[in-house]
Amino acid sequence: MASSPVAAGEEVYRVTTLELFFDLVFVFAVTQLSHVLVKELNPLGLLQVVLMFGVLWWMYAGYAWLTNTLAPTTAARRLLILVGMGGFFMVALATPTAFKGGGVLWGIGYLVLVLAHVTLYMQGNPNILRVLPANLLAAVLIISAGVLDHGAPVYVLWTLALIVPIVQPYIVPAGGLFTIQPAHIVERHGLLVMITIGESVIAVGAGAEHAHLDAGLVVAVLLGLALAAAVWWSYFARDDARAEESLTAADDVRRTQMTMFGYFYAHIPLIVGIIVAAAGMGQAVGHAWDHLHLGPALALAGGIALYLAGDVAFRRTMRIGASRIRLAAAVVALALTPLGLWSAVAEIAALVLLLTAALALEHVTTRPDAPAPGLGQSSGD
Repeated sequence: MASSPVAAGEEVYRVTTLELFFDLVFVFAVTQLSHVLVKELNPLGLLQVVLMFGVLWWMYAGYAWLTNTLAPTTAARRLLILVGMGGFFMVALATPTAFKGGGVLWGIGYLVLVLAHVTLYMQGNPNILRVLPANLLAAVLIISAGVLDHGAPVYVLWTLALIVPIVQPYIVPAGGLFTIQPAHIVERHGLLVMITIGESVIAVGAGAEHAHLDAGLVVAVLLGLALAAAVWWSYFARDDARAEESLTAADDVRRTQMTMFGYFYAHIPLIVGIIVAAAGMGQAVGHAWDHLHLGPALALAGGIALYLAGDVAFRRTMRIGASRIRLAAAVVALALTPLGLWSAVAEIAALVLLLTAALALEHVTTRPDAPAPGLGQSSGD
């Protein structure tokens, strides 16, 4: 299917206030995931967060693509979005105990999300029924895991619930189902990244809550805020606008592929990385002038490394700039983990310097007015 880019004068969907309202509930779910990781800052806790986030991310993306195709402008559509919000809220409430007795409620909430999504999507594209069985199966697998409650089979079922949606696009090609509105999809995911970065700010405040208020704590908090600001700068300085230009220039099939791989797959490590770093940040700020245990030190440095790796994949998919500098920064960020075992504040400061240096190096090696590589030149990678 060949198609020309978005035509001049064609209706452009922008993110509505209802979608932002929906995202507030998703933020609560993300916050719950962060809290789980803080309490279980170990490989098993990380696995739980990755599994829950992966499943949630699939359905969040489903709602983002839904409102990209069908704006929630009527009372019926708005009510169905609100029903979906209720499902998300059920999931969020069950998240802290999803692997300890709350799995059934988690699965039921996810089922509500699936049913509200397909009911609304059918109004714009009945072909969505082709992918409904996989989404229903994921909900059933999670409910079954909740019934089992504990043990290795629970993790197997959760893993299957994550894998089923991931393999689905290869069985049911997305190109025939979706027409992407570039401005909306870029804005929606950009706002989600912004909200997730906000979780880092909350983590900084939470980490400082029970610490003694002195000059040392102020320095640590400001460094934590600077790290969140550096992550913001790396994503929003130019890349979001360039991504919209690149998507707009693509035909329908290519645009759908870019959206799937750039905004679904690449944003998984990008957003999970911010969440993981926020969990480490909370503990690092609270013990800024002490050494960290391996878990928090690895969460802080590894989270930034994971974010950068996802950002590299995103930039390459969108063809919006060379990413060698950010890939190198990801490797260096992970290598900074031992520094936190000596001093938490030293690790935070080193990560701030690393991101600042990487962004500065990009600035001096790339002309600010250069066109996005996807709009007429090679990616440079």
